[in-house]
Amino acid sequence: MDPTFLLILLLAGLAAGILGSLFGIGGGMIIVPILTVGCGLNAVEAAAASLVGIIATSVGGTVFYLDKGLTNIRIGLFLEISTVIGAIIGAFISTIMEEWAILAVFTAVIVFSAIRMILNRNSETEMSEEGEFEYTDPKTGKVSRYDVKHRPLGFCLCSVAGVISSLTGVGGGLVKVPIMNMLMNVPMKAATATSSYMIGITAFSGAVIYFINGHVDLEVAAMVAVGCFIGAVVGSRVSKYIDGASLKRYFSILLLIIAIVMIIRIGGML
Repeated sequence: MDPTFLLILLLAGLAAGILGSLFGIGGGMIIVPILTVGCGLNAVEAAAASLVGIIATSVGGTVFYLDKGLTNIRIGLFLEISTVIGAIIGAFISTIMEEWAILAVFTAVIVFSAIRMILNRNSETEMSEEGEFEYTDPKTGKVSRYDVKHRPLGFCLCSVAGVISSLTGVGGGLVKVPIMNMLMNVPMKAATATSSYMIGITAFSGAVIYFINGHVDLEVAAMVAVGCFIGAVVGSRVSKYIDGASLKRYFSILLLIIAIVMIIRIGGML
């Protein structure tokens, strides 16, 4: 394989790992366009390689977040049951859907999430002195407690995140983070850290289906994974310098950018 091509894959994975671990989204929105537009892979092959990279991103970022107590494992595993079911369904659907339809579904969900995050960007998570869960903000050192709300609804909606993950290769974090933060009352930093943990499990369940169907290019996936892991280690450590309110604002902006790019791509201009 051409060294320049390998370097592109490594750098793409690096960028995806940094953003993916920082926002809990996996980084697929960087990997998939590069592999499809820049490298000539079809949507299914790109999604398959992206899911492998997302697994590496999850591993690289979660180590740091667990050490800092940001990851809510109980809620993550609870929501992941629904997400994995959706991921498996999405992997099968991807083999029968047209590429434009996959991109359209992805864009619709992202636009909806972006609008919701923007409209709620100034809202604060309700804290409680006797909350069920607690976390320590790496930036301030402050310990905060919170209660998780609307668990049944959040559980059901995370299946949608799983379907989106497998259809597009983005890991589902673009959907799960808003669900946890705006619906379930999980603070933004805890939501992104928990999502970073969850996306690895989600991506693995989808990647297995792609592998069985022969859609995983092992050389491409390996280089993407190496870059993602390194980027995730960097991104997770950068997160400690960003407060929760700023993280939510940056996340909203990121969603809008992704939505615009995908709309342009569906229109055939990218």
